[in-house]
Amino acid sequence: MSRPFTEDRLVIATHNSGKLREIRDLLTPFGVAVSSAGDHGLPEPVEDGNSFVANALIKSRAAARGTRLPALADDSGLAVDALAGRPGIHSARWAGPNKDFGLAMKKVWDGIKDQTDPRAHFVCVPCAYRSGERSVMERTRLGRSSAA
Repeated sequence: MSRPFTEDRLVIATHNSGKLREIRDLLTPFGVAVSSAGDHGLPEPVEDGNSFVANALIKSRAAARGTRLPALADDSGLAVDALAGRPGIHSARWAGPNKDFGLAMKKVWDGIKDQTDPRAHFVCVPCAYRSGERSVMERTRLGRSSAA
């Protein structure tokens, strides 16, 4: 069973200052104090899930458990039809260790340059998590909820 968000603090499971700023700007009018996982000294968790959903859950759960605060995370990436959905959950990895998204886009362009249909879409999956609770995704896997 889910419950409404009534807390006044939220940790965003990110080390990306731009993402933090955007979410803070959205939530400040509602009286929610926002901090990042980086602000709390938390390391970035290993995103070894096999889907956007799994990786968003990994990040939100790590931030909630590490801070004992409710946490919000997302996992996102570019899915190119002609590349069988890649880079997908590996979008950041395509950018290399220095997060060079110019490099990632070069890899995409190299992969589709001879394709007649270069369609792609951006995927973003948010996930909220409270420490000590199971997420909707976890309950679904356990057969306790029909929510997706």
